[in-house]
Amino acid sequence: MAHKDKLRSQRTGTIINATSKKMEKDVMKALDKTAEYIVGKFSVMLDHVSDLHLKDVVVELRERYHGVDFSYKFDSSSMRPDGGVLSIVSKDKKKYPILIAEVKNQGTNDLRAKEGLQKQAKGNAIERLGKNIIGFRTALLHESIFPFVCFGDGCDFAPDSSILDRVITISMFGELNKIRVHNE
Repeated sequence: MAHKDKLRSQRTGTIINATSKKMEKDVMKALDKTAEYIVGKFSVMLDHVSDLHLKDVVVELRERYHGVDFSYKFDSSSMRPDGGVLSIVSKDKKKYPILIAEVKNQGTNDLRAKEGLQKQAKGNAIERLGKNIIGFRTALLHESIFPFVCFGDGCDFAPDSSILDRVITISMFGELNKIRVHNE
């Protein structure tokens, strides 16, 4: 069996996979409650999409930043945050993202230790998070806010884990667990 096929079969039906699926459902429930609250409090129209296609991002970037060479390879490629993209819809039907939500379960070394197994390298979920943040930050360069939130869970987020510095780097060296309304 090829290495990648072996890894794939090892994840199917595992506790890690089940945990991630539950976390994704929970973030969607939270997003739904948030949307209900916003609509009830402010009487606005919201739009929710599960993904943002790279081709659409590049079209907007080219319109805003003439002379900059933005590209993508495939029309089907997209950024797909776990909670999707929640946007407020203006009277002229323009959409402004107000919440992009991710949830990451990172780390199995606690489970591996209980099984007497050696530690594994850290970081796969966080590296994917970094890719999405770069993409969404670029897509929203023109905005004064970056409405992105990530909920992290797992042993790799322990206070003594080097993953914390990876997340801090992804957040452009901003302090974790701090709400920033505007880009600093």
